Amino acid sequence: MVERILEAGARVLAEHGYDGASTSRIATAAGISPGSLYQYFPHKDAIVLAVLERYSDQLVAGITARMTGQFEQPAPVIVRATLAALLDGLDVEQPFLRAAVVHGPQLDDGRALRIFEDRIGELVLAYLTTRRDELRPGLSLPTAAWMLVRTVEHLTVRYLLDRPPVQRDHFLQELSQLTLNYLRPTST
Repeated sequence: MVERILEAGARVLAEHGYDGASTSRIATAAGISPGSLYQYFPHKDAIVLAVLERYSDQLVAGITARMTGQFEQPAPVIVRATLAALLDGLDVEQPFLRAAVVHGPQLDDGRALRIFEDRIGELVLAYLTTRRDELRPGLSLPTAAWMLVRTVEHLTVRYLLDRPPVQRDHFLQELSQLTLNYLRPTST
């Protein structure tokens, strides 16, 4: 029943966004009564948080799967593949994405977002650690991982919400170049 409610909650968020979601609408989408829904979730925000946490877990799993076993690939290959995985994972219906990035952090004081960023940051830090010799001298790896995760996340979300006249492949190319240039040693 919980899975059914979460799937319905995700569909309602995708169609109507946070403001258009209600427990009645979610219950209807799940094919249950509002009373039945309240046996599992006390209010709309609890459903939304559970939906967003599940989405975050799926996104991290997808990125982890894309990076696993790829650390030996040349940096441009793994960076682009990882960025593409993030872009693919975030490329959901705009009302859902807006609910995730705008309303989600308001519901739990940003806890779920920080957990997501920290989990991705751990992956990035692990990768950077394996490539330490190829990176800019003096680069603090924890700082670089923190900055990269938040910069890439912000640019990717803005790209998907704003829908600028930039082709997806061109966006990935530019974001990959930005990331690689940040990490590379400067030429003298």
